[in-house]
Amino acid sequence: MGEYDKITSEKEAVTEFVSDEKGEITMYKRILLKLSGEALSGQGTNFDPEILKSLASQIKEIQDLGVEIAIVVGGGNFIRGKMAEKMGIERVQADYMGMLATVINALAIQSSLEQINVPTRVQTAIEMNKVAEPFIARRAIRHLEKGRVVIFGAGTGSPFFSTDTTAALRASEIKADVILMAKNGVDGVYSADPKLDPNAVKYDRLTYMDLIQKGLAVMDTTATSMCMDNHIDLIVFNMNQEGNIKRAVMGESIGTIVE
Repeated sequence: MGEYDKITSEKEAVTEFVSDEKGEITMYKRILLKLSGEALSGQGTNFDPEILKSLASQIKEIQDLGVEIAIVVGGGNFIRGKMAEKMGIERVQADYMGMLATVINALAIQSSLEQINVPTRVQTAIEMNKVAEPFIARRAIRHLEKGRVVIFGAGTGSPFFSTDTTAALRASEIKADVILMAKNGVDGVYSADPKLDPNAVKYDRLTYMDLIQKGLAVMDTTATSMCMDNHIDLIVFNMNQEGNIKRAVMGESIGTIVE
């Protein structure tokens, strides 16, 4: 059996996970949902309560299907490392500020989920035992197996790494089947920014090599290489449309699939 056939058969083995009494079949058993911080924000506010409520209900919907869910969230609704650097803040300090912002977002998502009785744990790459567990891969996997949603905060715990890289790293560590990259108002990967270029073409399916060769800014090259090396699929989709998270998990053709 060739390397490609081996990888393909391994992927086929994890598909068709049968859920609850409804008999619905999901495409993936364990997912990592990547959220940007900006996706949680409202007009002029760091958080939009309606977005948090909608996100929580969509996560509960797929959890009820038996899907194991981990989440990585960014901190862009508060601060970005590069943005703070332009303000004269030293880059390393700026990145740590960004990591703390992701913890605030993780706690907000946890609160929203627990309000609708979804058991949730927050794990952080920087220890802060008063508010969250330290990240331990085996413990995270055990939480997932017990049906708890696990939210990873504080990025990788090191400066110079994006939350895209965090998503790729955590997905590899917990052996996730796929990364669902929820975009704010963009329904997939385009040849150019569709908001600026009316002739931008949407891609339905790409390889990780395509992302690198075409220079498509889906995730940074560190994250792209890690996903490619560990054979983790990526689905880029619009989170603003209600029900899209479930559609992605069910294997419906939405957004762009990168493999």
